[in-house]
Amino acid sequence: MCRVVDLQQAVLAENDRRALTLRTELAARGTTAVNLLSSPGSGKTALLEAELTLARSRGVPVAALTADLATENDARRLGRSGAPVKQILTDGLCHLEAEMLRGHLDGWLPDGTRVLFVENVGNLVCPATYDLGETLRVALCSVTEGEDKPLKYPTAFGLAHLVLVTKSDLADAVGFDESAFRAHVQQINPGVETVLTSTRTGEGAGVLLEHALAAHGNAPAHRPVMARQAPPREHHHTHSHHDGAVHSHS
Repeated sequence: MCRVVDLQQAVLAENDRRALTLRTELAARGTTAVNLLSSPGSGKTALLEAELTLARSRGVPVAALTADLATENDARRLGRSGAPVKQILTDGLCHLEAEMLRGHLDGWLPDGTRVLFVENVGNLVCPATYDLGETLRVALCSVTEGEDKPLKYPTAFGLAHLVLVTKSDLADAVGFDESAFRAHVQQINPGVETVLTSTRTGEGAGVLLEHALAAHGNAPAHRPVMARQAPPREHHHTHSHHDGAVHSHS
């Protein structure tokens, strides 16, 4: 068991090194990467399409990579915004990795791109432990998923710089307890901002874009406690297969 854990930590440590390199390369190009994590069906694609459309209407140069196990459905949806979009098919892999992302950017990312949105695989476990070279990490949760989601997936929410609640127009219908959800988020990630959004009503429209542009402008960002407390990969050993691992990133 220890050998398996050691191997996992070695893989994550190597990914962190590659993520740091990618983050430096993107910064040199004037591009800020935003990593979006959520469960399947959270409404992440709909929200991202709306934010890309808004960015384009404001003349902000943005692009998006979207990852799925199969189909290019999400790329077609995001492409309706008019922004450059590329699909990543993981062929069964449950998460993206920094080197994988870098390979898809080579020769594709348009010059002058200010913000690169990365729609990660719909999963709150595996993707949470992999730094992609992002500057901003956003965890999304729909009102239909339950108020205890942050407690069930502490790494995904604990390392987020921003938490977005989607489908807020359904909150009353499903009995969503906003106060309980916010309390659970703060328990895992003290001080992180939580914003309600709805692509149907327009609530929270532009919040994701504004945070992305602020990160691009080097505005002071929230620093998750979990990230500040995480020890180096090489010295951190845990018997948790996925969600117990933590890492530090900018």
